[in-house]
Amino acid sequence: MSPRTQLVSTHRLFGSATKVFTYRAVPAESRGVLFAVHGFRGDHHGLDRIIAQLPGYTVVVPDLPGFGSSSSMTQAPHDVEGYARMLDVLADELQLGPATHLLGHSFGSIIAARLAAGRDFASLTLLNPISEPALESSQALLAQLTSGYYALCAALPAGIGEPLLRSRLFTDGMSLVMTKSRDPQMRRYVRDQHRAYFGGFHSRDTLAEAYLASISHTVGEYSRVIGIPTLMVGGQQDELGSPATQEALRATFADARLLMLPDVGHLIHYEKAPQAAAAVRRFLEGLGG
Repeated sequence: MSPRTQLVSTHRLFGSATKVFTYRAVPAESRGVLFAVHGFRGDHHGLDRIIAQLPGYTVVVPDLPGFGSSSSMTQAPHDVEGYARMLDVLADELQLGPATHLLGHSFGSIIAARLAAGRDFASLTLLNPISEPALESSQALLAQLTSGYYALCAALPAGIGEPLLRSRLFTDGMSLVMTKSRDPQMRRYVRDQHRAYFGGFHSRDTLAEAYLASISHTVGEYSRVIGIPTLMVGGQQDELGSPATQEALRATFADARLLMLPDVGHLIHYEKAPQAAAAVRRFLEGLGG
């Protein structure tokens, strides 16, 4: 957990009571503000290890509607466009101007890219950016099966569908597949994080809708119109972003650099948080604050 002061606010957006968690910089004089977007089935807790290692920056992390402490939207879809519209309005409410730095992880990388394509930010950082559609990757069969599983659980009676989606067996299975570290302590940490927060979704319909969006889009749909300095941090064993597709994605940005971390897949924010945070810090410092 980040040791910094955490402020919590609630914003009524598109029918959602959206919770926003703001971590004040230490010391109090901040080097800048980071607006961070978490990934699918996560919430603000997932970025704790990154936040803890960027003490000089104020970090603002909303729980996306339908996840964590935020209720689902009733006036917008839970897809890339819907989330980007919501975050755009939220940024206005929080008075996050063009000096703000934007960060997104996994599904959040797609949403952040869409937001950066239509709003001014000082920079963009993408952790585990989605560089190839899951339905066209080596994980296509798994993505199709998972999408069908979510849709089935949404259609079943609540007494059956809810326990299936929140089952420890399903959560532990995802942890086992995604974790690349061989360190038993790290593997336990990832498992415990997923057990604690993977079940924090608001409704089965929201979950199915957001998952379909997460496997149907990539950052590359928006990268060509993003002109701000961009940092991409990928994992060499990430099934949703191979080194080759990450480099191809980097080349579509006007100004982007790519760092590929070894011995990690799609869980950089857990398994390689110190290295990722150090790269973010160097990148932001290189922009002159």
